[in-house]
Amino acid sequence: MLDPSLTFSLAGKLAMLGWLSLLVALFFKPARRYAFASAQFVIPAILAVGYILMIWQGRAGFETGGFGSIEAVRALFANDAALTAGWLHYLAFDLFVGAWISRDAAGRGISPLIVLPSLPLTFLFGPAGLLLYLVARSALPAKETVQ
Repeated sequence: MLDPSLTFSLAGKLAMLGWLSLLVALFFKPARRYAFASAQFVIPAILAVGYILMIWQGRAGFETGGFGSIEAVRALFANDAALTAGWLHYLAFDLFVGAWISRDAAGRGISPLIVLPSLPLTFLFGPAGLLLYLVARSALPAKETVQ
């Protein structure tokens, strides 16, 4: 059995490594291959394994909670394992989106200075960071480059 508190803490640190690698890759091209692979695939896969284990461990919370109403979601997340699973879900998907943003911007030759605000916003407020990037990307002329 995994300790939800320890899992929560370690997962946050792991995700932060992915975000830091993306920030380095914005300005240091040789780091891109490693940063993109780790942030888009390796780290989210590790978080996904933790997510599955936490879901399994917190499955008892599914008896009282669910997704049909805000009250049911609140009841579901009263279970620490289910709450930690939810956190891992956010960490994995936000990092995956951040890596996609970085990879897409690099492939389009978009300046790192334009991408930079989208990454912390995606880290903190996922969909808002994605929206900012998509708006910025649509306002720029397309120019495909090799990563």
